[in-house]
Amino acid sequence: MLKIFLVEDESIVREGLRDNIPWQQYGYQFVGEAGDGEMALPLIQKTQPDVLLTDIKMPFMDGLSLSRIVHQEFPDMKIIIISGYDDFEYARQAIVLGVEQYLLKPVTRANLQKVLTELRTKIESEQEQRRYQEKFQDETREYEQFSRTNFFVKVFEGRIPVQDIYEEAARLSLKINAPCYNLLMFSLMERYQGAGSGFEAEDFARKREELLRYFVRYPEHVVFRWNVNTYGVLIKGSEEQMQELTGRCLENVERICRPAEGILDWYAAAGEPVNRLSMLAECYRRVNHVFAHRFLMPDLHIFTKEVTDQYMPAVESGKIGDIDSAKLDQELIKDFLVKGSHDEIADFVDSYLLSMQDALKSRMFQNYLVFHVHFVAMAYVESLGYDKKEFLELLGEEHIQEASLNREEMSVCLQRILGKAMELRDRESDNQSKKILKKALDYIEEHYTQESLSLNMVAGEVNVSANYFSAIFSQGMEVTFTEYVTQKRMERAKKLLRQTGKHAGDIALEVGYKDPHYFSFVFKKTQGCTPREYRAGGKT
Repeated sequence: MLKIFLVEDESIVREGLRDNIPWQQYGYQFVGEAGDGEMALPLIQKTQPDVLLTDIKMPFMDGLSLSRIVHQEFPDMKIIIISGYDDFEYARQAIVLGVEQYLLKPVTRANLQKVLTELRTKIESEQEQRRYQEKFQDETREYEQFSRTNFFVKVFEGRIPVQDIYEEAARLSLKINAPCYNLLMFSLMERYQGAGSGFEAEDFARKREELLRYFVRYPEHVVFRWNVNTYGVLIKGSEEQMQELTGRCLENVERICRPAEGILDWYAAAGEPVNRLSMLAECYRRVNHVFAHRFLMPDLHIFTKEVTDQYMPAVESGKIGDIDSAKLDQELIKDFLVKGSHDEIADFVDSYLLSMQDALKSRMFQNYLVFHVHFVAMAYVESLGYDKKEFLELLGEEHIQEASLNREEMSVCLQRILGKAMELRDRESDNQSKKILKKALDYIEEHYTQESLSLNMVAGEVNVSANYFSAIFSQGMEVTFTEYVTQKRMERAKKLLRQTGKHAGDIALEVGYKDPHYFSFVFKKTQGCTPREYRAGGKT
């Protein structure tokens, strides 16, 4: 039932309308009244009616002034003006303010009923459209879109001219124009996974969703998925605001994640602000550099340039015995091979070598470090099921040298070892992903006409977590799961619309939509016309 509020300075008229109109019969709940705009405003703010019925000529604050304030604060609230003044100027001002109806006194019950009935139909239709829009956006998860991720990959790799950045952002409905930018990256991983089942705990998935929804809530954030466990946030604002905006983002990551450290490992890194879109590639390079330190400083969770600048070499005397043994822990290298990415290798190696740069003057230590990383990487690829000969053939033996190496040469050598190990890791992952994807596509083909089909259902069928399945599906199909299923349903619907005489409501049920109105909404949203228009030949 819709709520209505009445503002009228003439008590006899006000009481007559309040007591003699069967509000509930018309589908309304009468929630309040006032004798002038000044008294009405706080009551309207409290009750937040769907419809405001107000006189124009009133003491203290007239109806037009009240309407102007209400329209600014509650743009969806509908306003009906009633007045005894048949004056074009009042009507003109009311139209400018977006007033729905302008009624002259005396207002008859029949006229008011007609207006209220028409307005209720309009409000309910708008509310339904908003619900459908919210449902559609929730289903498509804007920050999960493959096209959005692909766009930012091109931007951060510097593969797209500035003019094309604006054009492609507009095509994706991304509002990225701002005086200043910064980039935040954050990673969430479940700490304890159940016996390799591939399923996430509900509280972990809920915590990730809470964090993502925080960023989606504010217009200064553009959220996108980067890989399975990592998301990015493009922060927009003025140069004066940027430090505060970036700090607020990091604070809220910590606020949401810190209490859940029993179930998740989390890390966040912020870059340095830039004032041009063309400089986002440099901003990404910087944030990626500091983010790579999470493997070297696992006890910290938030990384900025200031934090990593304090990561000074642990060896000052040049003695090998002074090296922090934790830096040579094989788990540190293995953790990077498991969780790191190719574009983090250079930053990881450079920071790793920085932590022991004085000891690198020793040729003996150089050789030890190369062999240490080599054997950890070899043990890792063997754990994936590869034969060590395959790793050695891929790597070649030229990386093991007898001569003394400088730091740059050491960096190249270690990057090669880690990079080749990751190649095998990704090859194995791709093989597994292809098997999962094929099984998932077969299942979708068989069940896409069922409304109950969901990403969680298919992930369960292929025995992986929903988050992992979402990532490999988008990567493999270049659309999200929901976009793919929607495309299949729409293609089936178009065929039925053109080749059969079935009612649109029956077609909706046949392709997986119990609500025929929502089916029509999605059809128009994705195909650019209504089912009726398509059947009539409006689109091909």
